[in-house]
Amino acid sequence: MAVRFVIVGGGPAGNTAASYAARLGAQVTVVERDVVGGAAHLWDCIPSKAMIATGGAMSFSRRAHGMGLADLQPALDVQAMKSRIAEIEGRLNRSICDLLDDQGIRVLRGTGRLLGPHEVVVETSDGTETVGADAILLCTGSRPRVPDWCAPDGDRVLTTRQSYPPPSMPEHLVVIGSGVTGVEFVHMFSSFGSDVTLIVSRQQVLPNKDPEVAAALEDEFLSRGVKLFKGARAVSAEREGDEVVVRCDDGRIARGSHALLAIGSVPNSDGLGLETAGVEVDGGGYVPINHHCQSNIAHIYAAGDLSGKLPLSSVAAMQGRKIAEHVMGLHTRDHRHLDYDKAAQAIFTEPEIAEVGIAEAEAFASGRKIRVTKVPFSASAKALINDDPRGFAKILSDPATGVVLGGAIVGRHAAELISVIAVAVTAHLKVTDIVESLMVHPSLSELLADAAE
Repeated sequence: MAVRFVIVGGGPAGNTAASYAARLGAQVTVVERDVVGGAAHLWDCIPSKAMIATGGAMSFSRRAHGMGLADLQPALDVQAMKSRIAEIEGRLNRSICDLLDDQGIRVLRGTGRLLGPHEVVVETSDGTETVGADAILLCTGSRPRVPDWCAPDGDRVLTTRQSYPPPSMPEHLVVIGSGVTGVEFVHMFSSFGSDVTLIVSRQQVLPNKDPEVAAALEDEFLSRGVKLFKGARAVSAEREGDEVVVRCDDGRIARGSHALLAIGSVPNSDGLGLETAGVEVDGGGYVPINHHCQSNIAHIYAAGDLSGKLPLSSVAAMQGRKIAEHVMGLHTRDHRHLDYDKAAQAIFTEPEIAEVGIAEAEAFASGRKIRVTKVPFSASAKALINDDPRGFAKILSDPATGVVLGGAIVGRHAAELISVIAVAVTAHLKVTDIVESLMVHPSLSELLADAAE
């Protein structure tokens, strides 16, 4: 008899797990209340990156004289951008739905919760249905965190999910939160021509990133006229007439036409019936998991944002794949567990930022000996051809063995270039393996070979 595998949540973790398990012979049911493909993915990640791409095109057009072109003054067509985002979302959603349908996977549209350790009850528009399961995956995602001192109205005081794009384009946007999401919004709206103020709770943007990387981004923001309120925590955001006034704990006040909350997310663990099945939850609402993504109940798994691991679509999808293999008994001693420390990450600002593996500041803080080599983009022929010499490529390696431990890239196409270092980190390659690879000339990837040398 086929393994009955029920998945609550059809995002990157859920649909990947469903597809892999179906290929291996499982009887799969996916429960999804919003959009197959994942709300965080299709309603946050994809539209934000589409808007960033539009903003990037506008930024490039403004400096087209550097490419030997007459000056261009692009104007944003908000409706055309909305239509473009909707088309991209629709195509991706249809692609995922078609794949699941072709594999015979049942998709139940509704809200699922655990009725017990082996049952999921689903509230659909047609009523209630109970589905039996031999294995269950919970991957219900997350939602924007909203503090007590702020009441988003979806008009001028916004969460991230209300901003793709907002009802009206900001004349002056106050962004609260300087993590990955916050800085992407700063880049996005400053590219569109909005004035931007960024509330930075610590002394650098991207507080958990390499200080050199953060400094490069701050320099770019300042060159755009972005105001940085460093060392300030927002304590209120209120509308006063046509303005939104954001007050900080040090007495500073930021005034804008709009304010955007970008202070993290909270897992969608409430209402899942976790206590009914005996599934443990930590103080943040996350479901703790082991290296197989199992909860404290062996046949109940958690993945994606709900698991409290890196909140990345790529990580969630890989968790889904590993879970499907484990559910179907493919785990062996040679099975490679997911190593979250080796996940490549990117920030889609201008210039782009990407990192993988150990960070330089982390290594020095722990007393670990590393070798750091860095090459500026200005040394690259392709960067000069692109008229975009901002940034650098940095590779970290073990000085004794030459094994690549990590890297950071700030510059054009960093999200693509980091893949070379990510493969090296995952496969335990040496810097000589990168040096002796024959890269295309002229290309930005040559920087990696130079940095490895």
